[in-house]
Amino acid sequence: MEKEAFMPAFINGYFIALGVLLGGTIIGGIGAFLAGDPPLSKMYLFANRLKIWALVAAIGGTFDAFYSFERGIFEGETRDVVKQILLIISAMGGAQTGWLIISWLTQEDPT
Repeated sequence: MEKEAFMPAFINGYFIALGVLLGGTIIGGIGAFLAGDPPLSKMYLFANRLKIWALVAAIGGTFDAFYSFERGIFEGETRDVVKQILLIISAMGGAQTGWLIISWLTQEDPT
């Protein structure tokens, strides 16, 4: 497997997380509508539940992140640790942006 350059991976992580959250929430809202449930309330609920899965999908869902942390800690490769942290932050930003869009769309109260 060829390693991806950092900046494309950083940008891809953001948009993958954003797409997973928005796509999953909108498709779930359509399913809720077809099932007779309130779609906007369900979409807000789905967005809350999908945040972690959007993050997992964006970082690849593998143990590469853990391997990079291990290498950074035990082999002194601090650059890999910093890159993984930045990739995770990018994915978290994409998931949070998607959640914010759904929150604005549904006008649900987060409390």
